[in-house]
Amino acid sequence: MYTCSLERMTDKIKTFSKFGDAGHGGITRYSLSPEAHMARDEFVKRMKAIGAEIEVDDVANIYATIPGSDPDAKRIVMGSHCDSVKNGGNYDGILGVMSAMEVLETIVEDKIPHKHPLTAMIWTNEEGSLYPPAMMVSGIVCNDYLPPEIGKNFKYDDMMASKAMEAHEGSAPTFGEALAVSSYKGEREYRLSPDRYVANFETHIEQGPILEDNGKDIGVVQCVLGMFNYRVKFYGFAAHAGTFPMNKRHDALYAAAQALCYLHDEIDKLGRPELVYTTGEVSIHPCVHTVIPDYVDFSLDVRHEDPKVLEAVMNILKTLPEKTWAGCKCEIAEQWKRDTVYWDKNLVGFVQEAVDELGISNQKINSGAGHDAQFVSYMLPTTMIFVQSKDGLSHCEPEYSSPEHCTEGASVMLNAVLKADEFYK
Repeated sequence: MYTCSLERMTDKIKTFSKFGDAGHGGITRYSLSPEAHMARDEFVKRMKAIGAEIEVDDVANIYATIPGSDPDAKRIVMGSHCDSVKNGGNYDGILGVMSAMEVLETIVEDKIPHKHPLTAMIWTNEEGSLYPPAMMVSGIVCNDYLPPEIGKNFKYDDMMASKAMEAHEGSAPTFGEALAVSSYKGEREYRLSPDRYVANFETHIEQGPILEDNGKDIGVVQCVLGMFNYRVKFYGFAAHAGTFPMNKRHDALYAAAQALCYLHDEIDKLGRPELVYTTGEVSIHPCVHTVIPDYVDFSLDVRHEDPKVLEAVMNILKTLPEKTWAGCKCEIAEQWKRDTVYWDKNLVGFVQEAVDELGISNQKINSGAGHDAQFVSYMLPTTMIFVQSKDGLSHCEPEYSSPEHCTEGASVMLNAVLKADEFYK
């Protein structure tokens, strides 16, 4: 069994945390921003230093490859993204990149024999924080392999027209314009594809508290949970807040509040503690303190592995329009959904063998969050490895995973990749 370098991993964490540092312990590193270009430049510099060949595709994904002993073998790829959410942390996404770098660095330094070329990769615009949607570029690259109901949301022309959510230093009005002026716009022929690649690995922080709560260092990821996202809309009428009697009002906000409480009560009655659901967005009109709201809508995000559980929640949701809420009409509208995506059983097995042989505490775990790997899984055999997150925090500046845990994650991936190298022809 081989192990990666704690010293090198610690140095990478320290170095990459400078790119987009806002002085609060975390980063804001939007895709294709000056900060993201600095991170990319560092990746390229370090990979060139070990003799890796650098390729860049037409949507700015970067591939750093070291050769294997078989010149005809397809590549095994490892990677993630280097962009962040606004005021995010130093580990989400970039840990997968640093782990892939560490695997290649270890193989080169220790002269570990391997048959397949091995590639470390940076995906463009996974977060979609400046240019939505999330997982934009993996959606473009994998589009021909995605289910139609997912692929329709990631058509190339539509993605190029995605407008910036805010003004940011060095940003362009649209993603396509930002890509056009990027120093990392390359050639389509270098895109990830089954013609050139045979398997995909992604190491990531857990982004939740399960591993820490259970005293485990590594999560052997089984799947990405199925989910659906709906908007729940309420229609009343506006009137003056000080003069219109309470018993004559059709207050859309009051209606929404009643319905949200009803949803929580009914969903909780299903008795599924592993089921998660969230209302993270609320819109209100006219949003004036002296006017009774005439329109409100809120989001409902629901996630679970079992489609039958998701169906049970959907049945509850579908009862809302049948009722009248504070005199208001209710409508529901689907935004998007996905089925549970299961990782390749062979690759999951290699991860399990590697972590057990290394003697690192671990457990099977599911991912509630989406990742580029889930789109790649429709194209290539794919799996993920989770590293423990302190206090379960992610997408925020206190996000933290220890250098020791990060190095363990890279070591697990290294040995799993070597097992895959022996398995595939």
